[in-house]
Amino acid sequence: MTAKKMLTLALLACAFFSSACIYIVLPEGLETEEVVAEGSELKVWNAIVTNVGESGTGDLHIDFAIRNDTGDWSTMQSVADEPAILTTSDGKTTNCDTVFAGTGGHRLAPGFQMRGYTGGNIDKPTTQLLYVECKGVKTSPGSTLAIEYACFGGELDDYDPEANKAEGVLKLNLDEVVTDLTYPIASPVDGLIHKPGVEIHALSDNVITLLEALRTDTGFQFTWQNFNPTKFPLKTHIGLPPVIGADGIIYGPHEIIDIVPVPITPSNGKIEWTTDVAVPQDGQGFYILLSVESKKPRTYLNYAMNISDK
Repeated sequence: MTAKKMLTLALLACAFFSSACIYIVLPEGLETEEVVAEGSELKVWNAIVTNVGESGTGDLHIDFAIRNDTGDWSTMQSVADEPAILTTSDGKTTNCDTVFAGTGGHRLAPGFQMRGYTGGNIDKPTTQLLYVECKGVKTSPGSTLAIEYACFGGELDDYDPEANKAEGVLKLNLDEVVTDLTYPIASPVDGLIHKPGVEIHALSDNVITLLEALRTDTGFQFTWQNFNPTKFPLKTHIGLPPVIGADGIIYGPHEIIDIVPVPITPSNGKIEWTTDVAVPQDGQGFYILLSVESKKPRTYLNYAMNISDK
């Protein structure tokens, strides 16, 4: 215990046991003591403006990327039914009702950044870029944009999908436009990226392995293997793993992981199956964003796999 804390406790104790009410003025420096760990940083999502222009109807249009600076795997989305707030240099504010900001339901790796995701469904996927539009507004120097968001970090528990919830505000300076971002890795994280073929330990000591990443006419086909060392037949869920490439877009619609069919692995045996994801034929630099059922049923840990050579 520090000397300051000991002195503070002693003064408070004297006041408590006194028969009269005494107003105590603490010595200078003891009023408040804020402890900040050395090297600690604010763990939030951030946004980078990539373009400021006009929509097809002449409204202000702002394209941007988002970056996961939370230090953990995280999904993020703008708060539903809340407008983005445009503030001009004279302090006037405008509500911007067209807001597309988020990861499309996917968990993004820490240090990764993105500018869009696959919406719709497996049968009718659509590419949704991240942007805001402000009706009836023109761009002007000194303007800023604020977007309220909610994020959910760490491991995913489908029994409590909103666990580890945090809220924040993306703050964008419209005068600071960056046109040469590198996707998807903005800040490398030691030990984050895995090579294909690595053994990933899953629920009940099962082991998931990516055997092959095959480029097809429509995207990728992944061949997975599960080894089950237990005495009982089991399933290990991984859903339909999406990918993110050098264009900063997450490909693959978000699906509830254990709804996706997966074969049963026999006792002390292995099973193989495939998953597919559609990507542009000219797309490059891809990483798999893999969720593996671990620890307990419907709880998932995340892994990033480098298939950028495919």
